[in-house]
Amino acid sequence: MTEDVGRKIKELRISKNLTLKDLSAETNLSIGFLSQLERGLTTIAIDSLDKVAKALEVNLSYFLDDFKSNKKVILRSYEKEVFQVYSNQFIHYHLTNDVGEKSFLPRLIEILPTNSKEEVAPYPHEGEEFIYVLEGILTLFINNEQHELYPGDSAHYNSSIVHNWANYTSKTVKILTVNGPSVLR
Repeated sequence: MTEDVGRKIKELRISKNLTLKDLSAETNLSIGFLSQLERGLTTIAIDSLDKVAKALEVNLSYFLDDFKSNKKVILRSYEKEVFQVYSNQFIHYHLTNDVGEKSFLPRLIEILPTNSKEEVAPYPHEGEEFIYVLEGILTLFINNEQHELYPGDSAHYNSSIVHNWANYTSKTVKILTVNGPSVLR
């Protein structure tokens, strides 16, 4: 797996006429680390791979698609992997083995506590969204209105409306989300 990811990174970097130094500057990853990665000598965390993907202007799934090709229908709890860590606060887990071939995306998202009630940026996007609170108290913003959702509560809305989530408590919030069509957030 490491060799394939490294090979893809090198091919993309060269096709875009970027040096290791250029890629290092874009990702804040060292030249030495990137060199070892391209040669398959080290592994990379998903959040760092996401930085590389953005710098090379591809979706993170570009590096992972080949490893999902077995198209397993069942995903065991012990097989679940962190897909993305967003803003050091949102930990995303895909709940499917076959993201690219499906029309909706089920995910488990853990939202870490924030220390302040800082303003939450609105996040409209394509599709529709369903959320179900598994644990904790989720603050949901929809059309500039704030709602507190408790375990067992859910919301289903068109994703093009202004919305976002926050965790203003001292405990982790866990939510199940389903987005359609399959959009990576």
